[in-house]
Amino acid sequence: MILSVSRRTDIPNYYSEWFYNRIKEGFLYVRNPMNAHQISEIKITPDIVDCIVFWTKNPLPMMKRLNEIKDYNYYFQFTLTGYGNDVEVNLPNKKTEMIPVFQELSKKIGKQKVIWRYDPIFFSDRYTKEYHLKAFKNIAEALNGYTEKCVISFVDIYPKNKKNMNGLSYYELSDGELKEFAQKLSIIATDNNIKIGSCAEKIDLDECGIVHNCCIDRELIEKIVGCKLNIDKDKNQRIECGCVESVEIGTYNTCKNGCAYCYANYSSKSVEANAAKYDPLSPLLCGQVQEDDKISIRKVESVKETQFSIFDM
Repeated sequence: MILSVSRRTDIPNYYSEWFYNRIKEGFLYVRNPMNAHQISEIKITPDIVDCIVFWTKNPLPMMKRLNEIKDYNYYFQFTLTGYGNDVEVNLPNKKTEMIPVFQELSKKIGKQKVIWRYDPIFFSDRYTKEYHLKAFKNIAEALNGYTEKCVISFVDIYPKNKKNMNGLSYYELSDGELKEFAQKLSIIATDNNIKIGSCAEKIDLDECGIVHNCCIDRELIEKIVGCKLNIDKDKNQRIECGCVESVEIGTYNTCKNGCAYCYANYSSKSVEANAAKYDPLSPLLCGQVQEDDKISIRKVESVKETQFSIFDM
C-alpha cells in the first residue's frame, strides 16, 4: 500500500503529532468524504505500508521526529513557490525560512526524496510571467544540489477556489504563451541540475523539455523500496494524472495554510470549525467517532512483487 499524507490537507505542518500517534498505534480512521458517517479503519504497519508520500508546504513541525518512521519508506512533495501572503496566507517567509527548511530536510533524508513543487502557477497583474521566472530562478539556484526534480502545474478553477481566484484578478495565457513560458522554466531547471515535470496537465509540454510527471511515482517508489510494485494507475484521479493507486488519509476543510488557489477547503470558517475538533489522540483526523458512525475495516496489503521474472535478472 502507498499512503498519501495528504492531498487534502497539510498533515506535516499542522497534524504531525496525530500522525506520529497513529504510526505508534498502527492504525487510523478515515471518514468517507462522500458519506460522513462511513469510516474506514486502515492498518498502517510497516509490513503493509510500502511507501508514504508526504505533501506539504512546511514539514518543519515533523522533522525532529523523523526517526519515529525509520521503519518506513517515504518521500516528500514540498511546495515552494514565489507567492506572498496575499496568496499563501499563513506560510512563513520563503527566502529566510522555507528554503533553509527544504535544504535541511534534503540533508536529513537525501535529495532524491524531496521533490520540489512550484505549483499551481497562475498569472495576474502582480504575478506576471516575469515575476514567476525570477522567483523560479531564485528558488532553483537555492535548491541546486538539494533536489533532483521539480513539478509544475497551472491553476485549475473549481467552485471552491473560484471566488478567491477572481479576487486576485488572474488571467490565462494562450497555449503558445504557456509553452514559451514553460520552455524558460525548463532551461532554468536544467541549469540548476533539476529535472522538471508537469502535474496532470492537458497541454503537452514535451517539446519544452517538461515531461508528464507522476506525483505518486511508481518508478521513484521502486527505487526507494528496492523492488518492483504490483500496482495500477489510480482510477480515482483525473485522466491526465499519472499517479499510481494510493490510500488517502487526509480530511477536506482542515488545512490552515489559507492558500487562495486551494480546492480542498470550502471556506476559512469551515477550516476553523474542523480544526477546533483536532485531537492528536483520536484515530480520526479532526474529529471523534459518533454513535451513528459505521466503521468498516478496509482491506490493505503490501504491493511489493514477491516473485522475480527472468526480465529482472
